[in-house]
Amino acid sequence: MAKAIEIKRLNKWFGSYQALKDIDLNVSHGERIVICGPSGSGKSTLIRCINSLEHHDSGEITVDDIELNQNKASIAAIGAEVGMVFQQFNLFPHLSVLQNLTLGPTKVRGLSRSEAEERAMRILERVQIPEQAYKQPSELSGGQQQRVAIARSLCMEPKIMLFDEPTSALDPEMIAEVLDVIVDLAEDGMTMIVVTHEMGFARRAADRMVFMDKGEIIEMGAPKDFFEAPKTKRCKTFLNQILQH
Repeated sequence: MAKAIEIKRLNKWFGSYQALKDIDLNVSHGERIVICGPSGSGKSTLIRCINSLEHHDSGEITVDDIELNQNKASIAAIGAEVGMVFQQFNLFPHLSVLQNLTLGPTKVRGLSRSEAEERAMRILERVQIPEQAYKQPSELSGGQQQRVAIARSLCMEPKIMLFDEPTSALDPEMIAEVLDVIVDLAEDGMTMIVVTHEMGFARRAADRMVFMDKGEIIEMGAPKDFFEAPKTKRCKTFLNQILQH
């Protein structure tokens, strides 16, 4: 069975700085991967390469049997299968929540307005904020805005979801409500890669942990092994620092 994502010997440079060094990573359909590591380790760059927000310099990325290259058709095909949720919510401030959610399905997926609105309301129920449908983003809390951002991605019915530190811009009391939504998606079998420092969430939701440092994957393993018996000194040090906070 084909993998959801296959990455082979991936390299990415920003000028003279090498952000990713010979990354190899396979993700199975329905698998939940959590990527952690210190700032500047290449975590966000890696998932941005997967949906072509950053162009990789060498190596291969295949998503659902589509090889990603500079060809616009491959970028569009992968973009249609992969949803992305960022640190910042990136909602259109002049549109209502419902309008934010229906824009993509009507413009890209070709849904009628009524079909798109029906899907949007169903997904707002799923992320537990249907009552916010007609409000502007500025009227919502940070946690609610991030749940809208997740709902907007889900409205495109992606096969794979990428989360780039989805709680890092939130106040502490709002983090749990967003993580609960992501856990719910994970339990439904959504293929996902989550970049996060929320280790409690990782223990709950991940099938596999990936630890990155200085552009490389240093360690990979099941959450139990990763947290209880890390193999590398670098990973042990990182976990000791992050779990003490």
